[in-house]
Amino acid sequence: MKLTLTQRLSLVFAVLLLVCCGTSAWMQVRSNQMHEQEVVQGLSRNLAQHIANDTVLMNTQGLMPDAVRNLFNQLMLVNPSVEVYLLDPAGRIVGSAAPEGRIRRQQVDLAPIQRLLNGAALPILGDDPRSTEARKVFSAAPLKVDGRPAGYLYVVLLGEEHDRFAEKGATSAALNTALWSIGLVALLCLIAGLTAFSLITRPLRRLTGNVSQFDIDGIAPTPATQVEKAVSHDEIATLDAAFRQMQARLSDQWRSLTRQDQERRELVANISHDLRTPLASLHGYLETLSLKDATLSVADRRRYLGIALDQSRKVGGLAQSLLELVRLEHGFVQPVLERFSLTDLVQDIFQKFELTAEARQVQLKACFAPTVSGVFADLGLIERVLTNLFDNALRHTPVGGVISIHLVPQDRFVEITVSDSGPGIAAQLREGLFLRPFNIGGARRDGGLGLRIVQRILQLHGREIRLVDVPGQGATLVFSLPVDEAVATQLAVRSMNLNTPGQA
Repeated sequence: MKLTLTQRLSLVFAVLLLVCCGTSAWMQVRSNQMHEQEVVQGLSRNLAQHIANDTVLMNTQGLMPDAVRNLFNQLMLVNPSVEVYLLDPAGRIVGSAAPEGRIRRQQVDLAPIQRLLNGAALPILGDDPRSTEARKVFSAAPLKVDGRPAGYLYVVLLGEEHDRFAEKGATSAALNTALWSIGLVALLCLIAGLTAFSLITRPLRRLTGNVSQFDIDGIAPTPATQVEKAVSHDEIATLDAAFRQMQARLSDQWRSLTRQDQERRELVANISHDLRTPLASLHGYLETLSLKDATLSVADRRRYLGIALDQSRKVGGLAQSLLELVRLEHGFVQPVLERFSLTDLVQDIFQKFELTAEARQVQLKACFAPTVSGVFADLGLIERVLTNLFDNALRHTPVGGVISIHLVPQDRFVEITVSDSGPGIAAQLREGLFLRPFNIGGARRDGGLGLRIVQRILQLHGREIRLVDVPGQGATLVFSLPVDEAVATQLAVRSMNLNTPGQA
């Protein structure tokens, strides 16, 4: 049978309490016995001396049997528990009134007698002539004949009669009261202990119930302040708070994973849609060329081939972007940090989009602070970031609009701001801006992959891109790059540790 923690604690406590009470009862009995022995020996310490002074038990001829027997009879009438023995100077028993065969020792150790005569602390136990092992309190006095030591008068104060009476269960009322008190205290302590264990382990039982009912799908977000308030110096409360913190982290991570999975599903669905449209168009025009090749004019054939090539380029570009995103998100691309000039890179980007901007009648503007220095980053990846941002801006900037880029030093970073004069991004589209595709006026911004690639490249550098509101501007995107090599390396390493596949 398996016992719960409360039952095991209660069992251990009950056993320890039983041992402690048993020890206390034994010590109480022992203390009572020693107290009785001390009192009896203290009251009768000079009994042997009085007998020796008042009674002649020996003369020059030796022991006087009649005197010894009379003395024994008198003492038995006065106090049945005393036993009187005559000892020679060596401690051998030379006279007693004990029945035949009751003497088990023929000699008594004289050391306790000497301690008693020298006034040592009581109780002092000496040999019991009627037992081979027992030791009892006694009174003793030296005997002299004609001024010479002739032996000792040895009186056992608690003899066989006392032992027989005690064996019948007759104990003092004080001892009985003490033993009953110990038993009552033990019972009360047991009840109090079991109640205390039940109260102490109640939070643990509640925590066990919470753990057993743990369902990650049904977890509600736990406010951080509520979790912090639960922490106390109590170990079980600390454990409960730690579990709730773990529960909150698991719920956050589970919701994040669920959200990411949903975003991936949406991304795949949208990419499938974006691929299906140009592929269907490409297939239709190629099929038309195949079926009507003999009847088409040269102009129509060239127009159909141009449309097919245009759709093919869209599919190829989308496939290339998707492949690039997969390589970025699965750690196949790592930034190679080097120092380069942002102003030179911006000029290269302007040259790349100059013709497209002129064709769409869009003005490209650059604003550089005089103190802009070089930055540490991967030149190729940052070029890809600016290319995607300018490409998106050109797609959604109306005729006669402006696309501008600002470079501003900020401490150990350079802040890059890319803005356009387009319609901007609606509030309902801003959540998950860099994670999922979105539409502006019915046009999809690069299937959502362009900004997602931008975000992932900056994450590899330990940076983030954000959308800010600027009065009079359309979409304004801001990010920064470090100018210090040590800072850039530290950010890249931290980002790699956090975003390595397989690590949470």
